[in-house]
Amino acid sequence: MVNSAAMIGGGAAALAVAILVAVLAMQGMSVEPATEPVEPVAEQVETTQEAESRHSQLSLVEIFEMSEAGVVRITVQKNETISEPGSVGSGIVFSKMGHIVTNAHVVENANKTEVTFLDGKSYKAEIVGTDMHTDLAVVRVDADPDLLIPLQIGDSGTLRVGEGVAAIGNPFGLSGSMTSGIVSQLDRRLPVEETGFSIPDVIQTDAAINPGNSGGPLLNMRGEVIGVNTAITTSTGQFAGVGFAIPSQTVAKIVPALIADGRYDHPWIGVSGTDISPALADALNLTDTRGFLIIAVVDDSPASKAGLIGSNQTIQHDGQDYTVGGDIIIAVDDIEIREISDILLHLQRSKAVGDEMRLQLLRDGEIVETTLVLEKRPDRFD
Repeated sequence: MVNSAAMIGGGAAALAVAILVAVLAMQGMSVEPATEPVEPVAEQVETTQEAESRHSQLSLVEIFEMSEAGVVRITVQKNETISEPGSVGSGIVFSKMGHIVTNAHVVENANKTEVTFLDGKSYKAEIVGTDMHTDLAVVRVDADPDLLIPLQIGDSGTLRVGEGVAAIGNPFGLSGSMTSGIVSQLDRRLPVEETGFSIPDVIQTDAAINPGNSGGPLLNMRGEVIGVNTAITTSTGQFAGVGFAIPSQTVAKIVPALIADGRYDHPWIGVSGTDISPALADALNLTDTRGFLIIAVVDDSPASKAGLIGSNQTIQHDGQDYTVGGDIIIAVDDIEIREISDILLHLQRSKAVGDEMRLQLLRDGEIVETTLVLEKRPDRFD
């Protein structure tokens, strides 16, 4: 499951990309699943279509009334001991074929899964596929077709910070609850304890997300699903104004593969490293802070086969030790790399296992170009 202590620990850690990814930590805080026990971005020019779309916003009442039937309650028994409490999450009706989208951590280790619709009818569900790397899962029910009312999937790529959003789900088991807020920030990275990787491109919101909301929709003001609620940052275990949702662009890419194959194979490079901070740039005598410094290259990985070089020495600068000497990735497929997020987003949105990826590297002060072939990411990296 998406868990707390391993997600955000007590100090800054080197980023391990998925390329392996770990996350810079926030002292005393944790990121927890919302499951109930039973450089500045360039200014964007808005198109006419986008402007018209934004003017067609609905009221919260209208959004709730058009969406509530497409949100279900998911009850999971995770062991064979009936006396043990199960857990409650939420789900989104995805298709008329009975497919329900939820979080992987909601149905993880489930022995029995049940879906309850708005009218109170419940159906046994089978798990079709799960992807811990994005915390997404699909279950299927053989339900009355009249109950299967799919929600419309929107485009999270058009979101802007400050836009209104609404969350519907089952917080604390309270079915059909709605909260509202705004998009607080975009392109967050959410670590997953079970995999050692992080989920890129995550939406941050202040719409209240509590235990039981996991797997439910985050909706824009047109009633479209632009995210799947998955976790909160908290020091108390309860909502503190910082919630996270998997973006609909990720859902649209991963879910069809889960329905078809039961899994999604993520591409990876096979390096770990760190962004170029101002202090590190100064230590390396670099003129700017763009790029990602490779600290280590995984044996027999795409990076290893392509000859990428990890750091091999330690220097001291202003009283701080730095591991250096590795390649600095400054561009992939002609996309300038300012930080690791740029690589992660490119892999998530545009690449697949078996694709070639061109890299531009800074090596010993010289620009070097190479090409590697992306391979399947391992289930876990420690």
